Amino acid sequence: MVDLDWKAKMVSSDISNKSSKLSIPTPFRLLNMSSPLSTSASASSAYDYYLRLPELRMLWEAKEFPDWQNEVVLKPALHALEITFRFISIVLSDPRPYSNRREWTRRLESLATSQIELIAMICEDENEDKTTAGTAPIVDLTSSNGVLARECSSTEVWKVHGETTVVNRTSESSLLPRLATWQKSEDVAEKILYSIECEMRRCPYTLGLGEPNLSGKPNLDYDAVCKPNELHAVKKSPYDHVDNHENATLYTVHQILEAWIQTAKQVLKRIVSRIDAGNFETAANDGYLTEKIWKLLSEIEDLHLLMDPDDFLRLKSQLMIKSVTETEAFCFRSKGLVEITKMSKELKHKVPFILGVEVDPKGGPRIQEAAMKLYAEKQEGNKVFLVQALQAIEGALKRFFYGYKQVLVVVMGSLEAKGNRVVTSSDSGDSLSQIFLEPTYFPSLDAAKTFLGEFWSRGQGGSGLTRWIKK
Repeated sequence: MVDLDWKAKMVSSDISNKSSKLSIPTPFRLLNMSSPLSTSASASSAYDYYLRLPELRMLWEAKEFPDWQNEVVLKPALHALEITFRFISIVLSDPRPYSNRREWTRRLESLATSQIELIAMICEDENEDKTTAGTAPIVDLTSSNGVLARECSSTEVWKVHGETTVVNRTSESSLLPRLATWQKSEDVAEKILYSIECEMRRCPYTLGLGEPNLSGKPNLDYDAVCKPNELHAVKKSPYDHVDNHENATLYTVHQILEAWIQTAKQVLKRIVSRIDAGNFETAANDGYLTEKIWKLLSEIEDLHLLMDPDDFLRLKSQLMIKSVTETEAFCFRSKGLVEITKMSKELKHKVPFILGVEVDPKGGPRIQEAAMKLYAEKQEGNKVFLVQALQAIEGALKRFFYGYKQVLVVVMGSLEAKGNRVVTSSDSGDSLSQIFLEPTYFPSLDAAKTFLGEFWSRGQGGSGLTRWIKK
């Protein structure tokens, strides 16, 4: 929940009196209104029903491999990638002559590559964590001793790596191998397969979707983890009868979005637990992963810009999508998005623990001074990486909501998007503006950098800063 009564805490400094007084800009004045991170329960329920989110959440939260801690993080990410394969099929099967198929293809190739990059980061992190290394369900390709299995229909090819003969197995249920055999999509599928090969090169295993696997790595048991058949069983919305091709587009885009929101939620939980355990390096890795997920969410939302304007606005009317209140943003109908926004902002409460100090009950600059010492001494790099990652999350979060506001204008028009209030008002009273215009979540880190920069800009950084640190 946004703290509308937040006030900037000015801190004292021993900067030379010869210099002009340093001032910190006062925060934006926000209207005294209800939290922007809220919407009506009925609107949220309708959103969940349209996307069949209760069924998807059951798939995401099912624990099939109790010893594999990374399952809850990786599974929804794999689901998002698999839904993207289905999306490619939808776009390339679009019979409308006015569909911008070329740009759709480019965007979906880029989206698939971005997702594969994040999946590779998740898998790579798993190998570095001693508690999770070796727990993923994999298929050892060397165990067959070069003998091709005859009892299944999965594609298997011979590969020689050094003196070792390897059998490479491809998922039986995923749509990607099928896209590779379809004339319309074979070039797209090949690009995705090579992206998997490149991005997974530092991971202990590969995905097993038909990528070359030149290094002969074990394959993730993709079908057992992702369960594509169960996932594609929810490919149709309850409003599939609506005669509008953009219905499938809207439905699929938001399923991909929600899958990554689920992954972000699990990563944010892991950041908190790793900070509490003092594992600052791994928490920093998760912090940068969360930043990239926020950027990916922006990329997903941008797909709305390629939808046909007339068809989309007709679909909006057919589905009776409308604002409940003047200040409500459509995106806040997603309970998951609201939750990860709050979780991202709540990370600010972990800063005192990271810096090893307690909050001064009198409002003194204790946290700021600890941050300045951390930056200047350069002795605890992991802590620096972590606080930098936390601020990176804030930046990506605010860019997401700013970008979403622009998408609303382009897709619906400035008057239609939010009843002439959210996107056309010159003040910051709308729910989206409140988020990306509010003051920094980390005022002490911000002030520390401000005053530390003053030391250097005034030529006092050397001896003056050293004396201050030793106090």
